[in-house]
This record gives sequence, C-alpha cells and structure tokens, in this order.
Amino acid sequence: MRARGEALARLRFFSWAVLGVLLGMLARLWLATLRVRVVSHPALESVADRPWVLAFWHGTQWPLLAWPRRGRTVVLVSLSRDGSLQARALAVQGFRVVRGSSSRGGARGLAAVVRAMRREGADAAFAVDGPRGPRGVVKGGAVVAARAAKAVLVPMAGAGRRGVVLDGAWDRFAIAWPFTRVDVALGAPVDPAAARDARGELEFALARLNADLAYAFATATASISTSAPRGRAET
Repeated sequence: MRARGEALARLRFFSWAVLGVLLGMLARLWLATLRVRVVSHPALESVADRPWVLAFWHGTQWPLLAWPRRGRTVVLVSLSRDGSLQARALAVQGFRVVRGSSSRGGARGLAAVVRAMRREGADAAFAVDGPRGPRGVVKGGAVVAARAAKAVLVPMAGAGRRGVVLDGAWDRFAIAWPFTRVDVALGAPVDPAAARDARGELEFALARLNADLAYAFATATASISTSAPRGRAET
C-alpha cells in the first residue's frame, strides 16, 4: 500500500512538472507575438551597474514577461502545488527560480535570492503585494532583498491594448491577447540604503506608474510604436 502511494505521488509530481513545462512553452510562444514598447526613467542609467530588484503588482505580470530582461533574473515562487507549476513555467521563460514563500520557507527563499544576486550578478523580480494581498500594498520582502544585495528597487508596470481581466481572481490578473500592443514602464529607482521609507516610496511610485499607464491607454494619448516585437523593444 505504501509503495502504491509513493508511486502515485511520483506520477502526480511528474504530471505536474510536464504540465508546467507545456504551459511555459505556450506562454513563451504567446509572449513572442506581443508588440512591446519599453519606457524607462532616465535615472536608471545611473544605476545600470547595480543589481535591480524589479517590483510590480500582482496581476500585471503578463506584459512584463515580454520585457527583454537585462540578464539573469531570479524569482521567488511559493512552495505550494500551484507554485510547482509556476516554477516550471517560469524556468522555461529563462528565469532562475527559487522556492519559498512568506508563510513557509520565506527567510530561506529570500536568502537564496540574495545569494544569487551577489554571486551571479543577477537581478530579481518580485510581485511586492505579497502572495495573498492586500492588493496594492507593498510587503517587505523586496526591500529586504534589495538592501541585503546592495541593489536598487525598480518599479514596473505593464498594460496591453487588447486582452482580458480575470475579475474572479483576487489580483484581477490581466492577459494581453496575442499580437496586441503592450507598454512596459520602468520608473525611477528607489535606493533602500538612502530612502527614509523605501516601502512607502515604492508603493507611491507603483501606484503612480500604473495609474499613468492606465490613463494613457484609456485615453489613447500614448505615442506607441506598433512594430517592435519581443527582443527588439524600443526605449
């Protein structure tokens, strides 16, 4: 009976791993069709030689995945079964995945993220409003990682011209349709070593960045190129 249970557990693990890889491959093909423009704050040039901790709200990840990253980027993924699926899918996108969460293995997960940033010169990416919300409220993990790695926090926002918002999800996850136009905005860096209230500054910057991007799309005032596919994004 025990052997049978172990066999079933291995089968479930294998099936989940295969599903994660397949979803990652589908996502990679989907993201490659998006027409991306990247708008970067000029102040980012002065911190180009430092590690970046990319910070964004839950639910806005889809357009951001199409952003041509600077290099190796480490992400922290929860220890849940859904996290296992997500970890496989993100690995297919080229991310360095570390497992952990705010509730289980969080300290070890953050420590592994910091080690990767220091040893590999990697950036990191965090959905900063935590794994369970509340939505739009910055938790402390990204700030702790940035301070420990002597990195800067870089607020990010993304929006697509056409897509769907999953209103039933707590984070109102937004998916841009294939071949649509998306904007990715990178705001001014926040240095946690110099800021009086790094969490507060980051939260304000993210709220402003997302509001500005949403307004630009809603009013069709953004001047956006429609010819830059993934990997050749304009700045």
